[in-house]
Amino acid sequence: MKQNSIYTESVALHKKLKGKLEIYSKVKIKNSHDLSLVYTPGVAEVSKLIAADHRRAFDLTIKRNTVAIVSDGSAVLGLGNIGPYGAIPVMEGKAVLFKEQADIDAFPICVATQNAYEIINVVKNIAPVFAGINLEDISAPRCFEIEDALQDIGIPVMHDDQHGTAIVLLAALINAARLAGKKLQDLIVTVNGAGAAGTAIVNLLRCVGQDKRICQPVKDIFVCDSKGLLSLDRDDIVDHPHKIFLASISNHKRRNGTLRDAIAGSDVFIGVSKGNLLTGDMIQTMNQKPIIFAMANPVPEIMPDEAIKAGAFIVGTGRSDFPNQVNNVLAFPGIFRGAIDAHAKRITNSMKIGAAFALASCVEKPTRENILPSALDKSVPKKIAARVAEIYRRDS
Repeated sequence: MKQNSIYTESVALHKKLKGKLEIYSKVKIKNSHDLSLVYTPGVAEVSKLIAADHRRAFDLTIKRNTVAIVSDGSAVLGLGNIGPYGAIPVMEGKAVLFKEQADIDAFPICVATQNAYEIINVVKNIAPVFAGINLEDISAPRCFEIEDALQDIGIPVMHDDQHGTAIVLLAALINAARLAGKKLQDLIVTVNGAGAAGTAIVNLLRCVGQDKRICQPVKDIFVCDSKGLLSLDRDDIVDHPHKIFLASISNHKRRNGTLRDAIAGSDVFIGVSKGNLLTGDMIQTMNQKPIIFAMANPVPEIMPDEAIKAGAFIVGTGRSDFPNQVNNVLAFPGIFRGAIDAHAKRITNSMKIGAAFALASCVEKPTRENILPSALDKSVPKKIAARVAEIYRRDS
């Protein structure tokens, strides 16, 4: 199906539906007794119980199964800073996926501010009614500050653009490395893009070795931004704390140069940047059986046919019209389902890593064009949820 057709059909659908969500009541009010149970006077006793013990809200209200999808519209899809109104249909769509994939009631909260302090304050003040907070489409570096400041509000908070992407990428890498006959701990990885997703990917690849029962971390990582290789020798990153952090956990030999310099001798390329930045001759400088994840949307860093022609062993993109789509829809429903079921207070690195390995295991016999399950496979969130809940309970 042509892209223009999809766009036209989508506009027509949204115009017809006037939004993709509505609220249904679980209770039918047929008489005054029903009204007394649902509202006054009966509900007063429920309110008293919850006021005396806030934990009862999980048993007696919608809090037990509701997630807020919070966005300021500053980094929506590939559209950039289109603001809170433009973000509404995207957050609505995500709420539909929460319900369809994991039976979670989610609601879009699109805020008319891009001030980190104000967003933090909003989330803290709406938290009582929710079991989890999904931060979405908030640009870097504010997204790091916002997420970090919300880790102690008593419910799990996750910026999906960072961690959902990183989890699915790790799952794809697990199966790709397996097919290539390589071990994670032997991989040299080049990441192009030092924003939200790139930072989370690097961090997760470094943290993957925390549980030695699973595996060791990758051998080395090189991270590039628009100016080249991140290194502690670079003076222009001193005002960017997240880039200093990335430089400190990557590029062990403190190499300098461009993407072309970084990728030479790498086993894996991960692109979370812009289209057409990777060339076939760069791929030819990589190690045998190179793995390419070119995830820029809508135009990847290199088109799959070009990458394969240059010798790529496995190619994944962020697009649904090519094999091996790396999409965070495979991760976030199951992660939040598991965290909510376990009454988790936060989503830890161990939970993210466990989710990645659970996702990878959903493909019993990976092939070069099938390293991840379908985004429509409803068994996937259940497997991820079970593993996430198990890890939280184990570590608590």
